[in-house]
Amino acid sequence: MKPSQPDFNESSRIEETAAEWTLRIDRGLSAAEQDAYTEWLAGDSRHREAMALYQWGWGEFDRLTGLQTTQHAHIDPDLLAPGSEFTPKPKSRKWIVGLFTAIPLAAAVAFAVYLAFPKSTDPSGLEVKPALELMARIEQRTLDDGSKVEINRGASIEVEYTPEFRRIYLTKGEANFEVEKDPNRPFVVNVAGVDVRAVGTVFSVRLSDDEVDVIVTEGKVSVKPTAAHFDYDEPVSDAFLEIGQRACVNLENKRPTVKVTSISDLELVKAHRWKPRLLDFDSTPLGDIVGEFNASNPIQVVLGDPDLEMVSLSSSFWSDNVEGFVRLMESSFGMKAEWRGSREIVLHKAN
Repeated sequence: MKPSQPDFNESSRIEETAAEWTLRIDRGLSAAEQDAYTEWLAGDSRHREAMALYQWGWGEFDRLTGLQTTQHAHIDPDLLAPGSEFTPKPKSRKWIVGLFTAIPLAAAVAFAVYLAFPKSTDPSGLEVKPALELMARIEQRTLDDGSKVEINRGASIEVEYTPEFRRIYLTKGEANFEVEKDPNRPFVVNVAGVDVRAVGTVFSVRLSDDEVDVIVTEGKVSVKPTAAHFDYDEPVSDAFLEIGQRACVNLENKRPTVKVTSISDLELVKAHRWKPRLLDFDSTPLGDIVGEFNASNPIQVVLGDPDLEMVSLSSSFWSDNVEGFVRLMESSFGMKAEWRGSREIVLHKAN
């Protein structure tokens, strides 16, 4: 397995191109288009993954609206294999084209997964619904100044840029920031009344019910609870963090202090396991693959049959794409997915 970091702009271009090819395939490809499509598909494993997800989502929309009633849309197992070629069959469905191209890949897939997964019940007989928000892909943005933000599932930010300041408000959850250097325009993330200031650096900020947590992976930041938000009698000094340091601010205190500690490389990796990276598997046991997904996602996958542990798989997935992985197991490897509670998916051998 070889992890790598995503390119924000390139990922968006790939998704847009995949959506365009999906619509072209729907109305039928000319010979020239077929050649161009095959060349594009073989050029990058991310192209094949994006096409697999878009076409699966397209097929699920088709099935859910009654246009395809006999079977689920299937992902060709060879589609994700290096150097594969894929020649889809054209279908006739035009009414959903505008909707399909207007929504992002993550939303389209999450919506289709939500509708396609059967609802289950807990022992008390109450209906169990999937935690849809936790199945969404990690949101990745490039801001106007070129700074990049990774927004964890369920998190939200507000951006306020002026000629003098670059200010971000983290109102919920966790985000990672890669800041473009601009000494004349400070970059400040405000979270629950705590300012995290950087010029050019990489750091993450997490807001929980009672704490603000900041981790620096590159450069330096300052952390300071604002006097306007908290009950201070005197001015508050900045606390400075460097690479490999963490700051915690307890929000339950009326006059909180910034606690700065050093963290190990292992702790740093663990804290950032939620960030998307490409997982490249080569004849890897399914048990190990599931372990990698579970380390990176709040939705946990469980193998319901011991024999599945040693099923081997060669493919590439983004670490936050648990829904695509589960669907591939169902459509191409003879498995059945069932929800157990709202945060756990159990894979069984299909009857």
